[in-house]
Amino acid sequence: MAEKNYFEGATKTETGIMFNGFEMEPVVEKCDGCDRAHEFEGARYCSSYAQPAAKWKHKACNFATHVKASLDKAGKVKVNPLKASKRAAKGR
Repeated sequence: MAEKNYFEGATKTETGIMFNGFEMEPVVEKCDGCDRAHEFEGARYCSSYAQPAAKWKHKACNFATHVKASLDKAGKVKVNPLKASKRAAKGR
């Protein structure tokens, strides 16, 4: 089965590619192994975010498919308190 061409119709620019009106920058080293990074004309670009380096400034990229959730000191997965309270209210 042939790989889907995620960036069909994209044009190469000096800093990356222009795709659907967005200037896409190449992925950073931390994106290696992510399922969202796809090849286009010899470089790899993220299909979910135009500036992958910005997503890695604060901890891990939330789109990364190759990064597991971080654990706290007790060994439990960190959960957003607001989301936890909403889940508890729903009975999950």
